[in-house]
Amino acid sequence: MTAPPRTSAPQHPIGRIPVLDVAPCVDHGARPAKSVVGEEFTVTATVLREGHDAVNASLVLTDPDGVEHVQPMECTNPGLNAWSAVVAADRTGWWSYRVEGWSDPYGTWVHDATIKVQADVDTELMLEEGARVLERARTEVKRDKAAKAALADGIRGLRDTTASAAVRLRAGTGPAVADVLAASPLRDFVSPSADLPLLVERQLALSGAWYEFFPRSEGATYDEKEHRWTTGTLRTAAERLPAVAAMGFDVIYLTPIHPIGQAAKKGPNNTLDARPEDPGVPYAIGSKDGGHDAIHPDLGTFADFDAFVARAEGLGLEVAMDLALQCSPDHPWVTEHPQWFTTRADGTIAFAENPPKKYQDIYPVNFDNDPAGIYAEVRRVVQVWIDHGVKIFRVDNPHTKPVEFWQWIIADVAKDHPEVIWLAEAFTKPAMMHTLGKIGFQQSYTYYAWRNTPWELREYVTELAGDAAAYMRPSFWPTTHDILTPYMQFGGRAAWVVRAVLAATLVPTYGIYAGYELMEHVARPGAEEQIDNEKYEYKDRRWADYEVGGPKEGQSLAGLLTQINTIRANHGALHWLRNITFHSADDENVLVFSKRRVYADGGEDVILVAANLDPHSTRGTHAHLDLPALGLSWGDEFVAHDLLTDEQFTWGEHPFVRLGPETTPVHVIHVRRS
Repeated sequence: MTAPPRTSAPQHPIGRIPVLDVAPCVDHGARPAKSVVGEEFTVTATVLREGHDAVNASLVLTDPDGVEHVQPMECTNPGLNAWSAVVAADRTGWWSYRVEGWSDPYGTWVHDATIKVQADVDTELMLEEGARVLERARTEVKRDKAAKAALADGIRGLRDTTASAAVRLRAGTGPAVADVLAASPLRDFVSPSADLPLLVERQLALSGAWYEFFPRSEGATYDEKEHRWTTGTLRTAAERLPAVAAMGFDVIYLTPIHPIGQAAKKGPNNTLDARPEDPGVPYAIGSKDGGHDAIHPDLGTFADFDAFVARAEGLGLEVAMDLALQCSPDHPWVTEHPQWFTTRADGTIAFAENPPKKYQDIYPVNFDNDPAGIYAEVRRVVQVWIDHGVKIFRVDNPHTKPVEFWQWIIADVAKDHPEVIWLAEAFTKPAMMHTLGKIGFQQSYTYYAWRNTPWELREYVTELAGDAAAYMRPSFWPTTHDILTPYMQFGGRAAWVVRAVLAATLVPTYGIYAGYELMEHVARPGAEEQIDNEKYEYKDRRWADYEVGGPKEGQSLAGLLTQINTIRANHGALHWLRNITFHSADDENVLVFSKRRVYADGGEDVILVAANLDPHSTRGTHAHLDLPALGLSWGDEFVAHDLLTDEQFTWGEHPFVRLGPETTPVHVIHVRRS
């Protein structure tokens, strides 16, 4: 029986030395894997060959200038063909990587010669063959004088018939020669895999602490006599920035600052009977004062916005804008481009719905009706804000717009502004969430708010730090202006402490919504969101009351957030995602994990976290630590310095921890060798 004729050649045929299953590989190489400057990640592959000759592998990392950087790979399961190498890129831009399999004549000879010379089988022949392999290695591979001299010494030693066979063999297999061949091997039948793309971005694309507020609330005041609010402005909101920066945040995220429509305007707690003085929902964008390229006149002007951005930058903060591609019925687009929306059978424009929720004040944009026009207009709007200093966009509900659109606009912006970062507010199904990461979003909201037990978090973070980490970077938020879970409603202070610490240490990027410091935990009946939600009204939190000397001094978590962000800033192990290890504890309510980072100079940073996720009771239990994952040996003891309480303990493999509301619900331990 003959095989059917082949109609076309494979896109990348197997080479002389087969190289298979190179990873990370996103969508078969159609999309880039991602990292940031200095971030280590592991490249793996299956490399094999026929017969018994030695096979080896190299990783080739090509930088944006086309310069190739070659490093050896290690066989992680000797004899079973799995190879890996840890790699990091030193600057931003488009890189690529590939794995090269190759026949290893030196390795083959060392294996065979060691066996035969010890058995005195073909001894002279084996020693001469070794000398010839070293001659090839000396002449066929570019080397410096010292390396050439070491190989010349080896050749002479192999051919020195006055020495014993064992001494001659050591001349060709000893460290002096082996190190030269390891650094610059002699490679036969080099067989490369396909080149895979790698996008290397700035650090904030992976690691950052975000703080969200509504600018109109910052500086807002209420007149008790007149029963009337005075709105905050961009100028008064800027006065809050020093406090945010002092807590150690990296990003100040603004909910929409555009004009708000009056048609179907929502009142307090999502009611439909809004009063004229009610501010409306910032996400109902657009009025006679303009649309997505305008600023609400109550907040100020572009000069005020520029001053806000400048103040933030002076304090070390970057400004993130909310990009919500939806419109109030009053938006200029509705009259200028009615075809950009969905018209129902009764002639009305469809408003947004997420049953049972209804958003009568918002019209979704229908990207299918005039894609060219909509794409061009949104790209223009984005450029307006980039030109005013915005480098980060938090995108509202990106999963309700075509993925094709996001792929295009993110790539188009990156042509001239590769520093721009996009965060997807994608509380959606996993396939869509992952696809948005693959096509360009640097970061994504996650299900963290609803993962409240140790087993749920272990399972979820293991998934996020695995294959998905090559293209999707999670952002953990304990609460948002839309989310207040039962755990936060009823968990008390311990819940708010634990969830903030875990968000900030499990993953490199996390976010806090203003008011978290005050543990605002009362929900609107029937909803997992705050009562008197800030989306629908102003909120004066009277921050001064919680400062030193204020009537509520000590009732804020601002000090805790400052501690958390200081720990993050000082400990590089927390800047990465893929370096997490979970440990175990006897009590199922206690979560234990660590992060370790080894630096090029040999230094290391190890953080170990133990948290009681039962906010209502104190738990005492033994943890069981994987000491090698902490950079230690089995049986070692170490100094456990709690960075939150400044206490120090001596711990070993099975430390006892007592965590809860009466003590502390969480340890953040800096691991130091005894």
